[in-house]
Amino acid sequence: MPSAISVLTLLTDFGAQDHFVASMKGVILGINNQARIIDVSHRVKPYSVEEAAFLLNSCYHYFPDGTVHVVVVDPGVGSSRRGLLVSTSRFFFVAPDNGVLTYIFENELSVEVRQIENRQFRLDSEGATFEGRDLFAPAAAWLTRGQTPGAYGRLVADYEKLQIQKPEVRDGALHGRVAYVDRFGNIITDVTPADIQALQTITKRKNIAFEIGGVTIDTLKTHYEQGSPDKPNALINSSGYLEVFLKESSAAERLGVKTGTPLEIQ
Repeated sequence: MPSAISVLTLLTDFGAQDHFVASMKGVILGINNQARIIDVSHRVKPYSVEEAAFLLNSCYHYFPDGTVHVVVVDPGVGSSRRGLLVSTSRFFFVAPDNGVLTYIFENELSVEVRQIENRQFRLDSEGATFEGRDLFAPAAAWLTRGQTPGAYGRLVADYEKLQIQKPEVRDGALHGRVAYVDRFGNIITDVTPADIQALQTITKRKNIAFEIGGVTIDTLKTHYEQGSPDKPNALINSSGYLEVFLKESSAAERLGVKTGTPLEIQ
């Protein structure tokens, strides 16, 4: 179980302008002033559950065992959607039941999912518009004080999962999509080296080529310095995904590409 000095991460679409993130941190520290709070990001595209799921999946496993990950990207705030506490063999996750924990359900071992029902672990509020502060922050904070998951509520088996389409080889080509665009304008796809190898095994081709935003890319670089400021290039990034970049500029802006744009690799 988490100790009195626990790591707790926050991932939201709240931005930096308003009081939302500070309020959540205040609630957490009011319950456990020894908690170590790490900001993953507060610049998720508003309401984009899929983007939040991707970002969480990109970094959660680098944290120490016992870390409590809190995700609040919640278009259904105040509705009948449930708040969840998910326990795995290494981590805890507190989030709305809207599919944002899809990758956790797929990747983690010994997953236990509970609905947060015990009112002891939430704040009373006149409204229902800020459950990041009133539900998820206190629920997570009490976990860092050693509360057991069983105290939160009943087990849940019918939790929500996103329908995430994975890359597949079809009609002699590998079909993927743009999964995320980072702040540098780099275009991160959902294609991995294993997907590319599967295509090469089936087609017997040694080299690959694909078109994105009207530009054809047929070679892979190993690092950004090898790229060109005039033409987008591609590489396998440190998270293990095919990425399109423009040296010291925004490939996404240059190519007019956004999350969800399809990609076909020959």
